[in-house]
Order: sequence, then C-alpha cells, then structure tokens
Amino acid sequence: METGTNFPSEISLTEGIANILRERILKGEYDIGQRLKEVRVAEEMKVSRTPIREAFQQLEREGLMEVVPNRGAFVRGFTRQDIRDIYAVRAAVEALAVEWAIEKMTGEDLKTMEEIFGLMEFYTNKRNSRKLTELNRNFHAAIYEAGGSRFLSQVLKSYQSYVEQTRKVTVYCEKNLDQILREHRDILQAMREKDNGKAQKRMALHLQNSRLRAEEGLKAK
Repeated sequence: METGTNFPSEISLTEGIANILRERILKGEYDIGQRLKEVRVAEEMKVSRTPIREAFQQLEREGLMEVVPNRGAFVRGFTRQDIRDIYAVRAAVEALAVEWAIEKMTGEDLKTMEEIFGLMEFYTNKRNSRKLTELNRNFHAAIYEAGGSRFLSQVLKSYQSYVEQTRKVTVYCEKNLDQILREHRDILQAMREKDNGKAQKRMALHLQNSRLRAEEGLKAK
C-alpha cells in the first residue's frame, strides 16, 4: 500500500483519503470485518488523525465502513450478494426507464444522449477512466430524465451511491473501457430507432455485463 500519499490539489484532504480507502475496500484489499486504526492510517498517509476520522465517517455514510463507539472502525465492504442485489434492482428500474424514455423523449433528449456518448468516445480513446465514470452516470441519468418521471428519477438517486461504488472498480479498469463503450453505443442506437424491445434487451445485457465486471473486480474471498 502507498505511503507518503500525495493528494490532488483540486480535492480536499478528507476526500482524497476517502477515495483511497474506498478503492482499497472495493478491490478487497481489506477484509470484511477488518478493523482500521486511525493512528495507523494517519501514519501511513502522513496526515493528522482528523481527516482520517472524517474519511471514516464519510465511508460509513456510504455503507462501506461501520464506526463503533469505543471499539473502532470496521470494514463492511461489498459482497458478491450485494453486487447481485444492486444489479437486480437496476435491471428492473432501468427497463422501465428505457420504456418510458422511448415513449416520451424529445429530439432534445436524444441530442443530449448523443452528446454524452460523443464525449464517452473521446475519453475512451484518451483512456480517461475517471471521466468516463462521470459520463456513464450522465448517460443513464439522461434516459431517466427523458422518461419525464420525477418519481423514477428519485428512485435512481436512492441507489445511485451504491451503483457509483461498483463503477469505481469496473469502469476504472482499463480493459473494460472499449466493451463498455460498445454497450452504450448499442443502447443509443436502439433509442434512436425507438425500438423498445431492442433497447430493453441491450440495457439488460449491459447491466448483466456490468454485474459480472463488478464481481470480477472484487477480490475472491
């Protein structure tokens, strides 16, 4: 593991530490149930204990850690069953999102998806996986918004943080970038054609592959 960590200037110290710990947890570098000691992590990263404590609290809000008073901070992580549950929910909700988007989307909605996909192509060629994570999220959000349902958008927000945690492992892996781009191209083409059956099948395949990538990203227990 890294020591003497240099954090990007554009993010806070707490956020930088949380990003490192989150990635380690999601990649299985810490065991589920493992205790993380503030003082030890602070020494490793050469920072005070305050941003470490704040990072632990942030990860607890995300469900990746549990901070127990008078006992310490423990890794909760993601299990394979967690991944399967998340993608089962996504498959059900996003099938409905695709159906409603095709029924209601305007030319402007389609243009938004086209523009996001164009940026996805650009950053895939640049191998900029972090930017692609943001664009991936935006592409799916555009489909939800095209459906015109505030309730469905709220459902998306309710589980978005869990989806983001799985993406940090799957999209950041460079070997996945070209395949992920192809899957989004196929979904976009079906949306252009307003072919609901085809679009739902392609979304289902994309989510199935995303689940498999997420499971692969977890270290075997």
